[in-house]
Amino acid sequence: MRTATFDTTIQWMIPVVIAMLFILLCSLIKEPARKKFMAIFVAGAGGAYLSGGGFGLWEMAFCGAMAICAYNGLRSYRFIGIGWLLHTVWDILHHLYGNPLLPFDPTSSLGCAICDPAIAAWCFAGALSLLEVMRAMRKDAPGAA
Repeated sequence: MRTATFDTTIQWMIPVVIAMLFILLCSLIKEPARKKFMAIFVAGAGGAYLSGGGFGLWEMAFCGAMAICAYNGLRSYRFIGIGWLLHTVWDILHHLYGNPLLPFDPTSSLGCAICDPAIAAWCFAGALSLLEVMRAMRKDAPGAA
């Protein structure tokens, strides 16, 4: 199967919107459950390409690396962020190799490669609750009571 590139601006923007929605929804989960959920989610992302088998046994090695990130992510968002960046590299390789994440969508690996670094950046920033950040900003705003 061949991969494809995006033809329109909206195609480039949708993965960013998906990342923002994911971050918003995850930020609604209270700590420490959020960190546990994110660790489990990044572990699952490690197996996303297994059924395609594009890189043979390397797919298994990648799953192992992601499992290590997920396990360490139970204690630190840094490792969850590293996992998302590793997945970004894997997405790019699959996009270039011609074996997309979703067989019915030739742009799926490219989209995932755009989405994942945004999630990683949020994790490196401590995966703060967006609602708590907005409340704190409102409280610190000039003229706030």
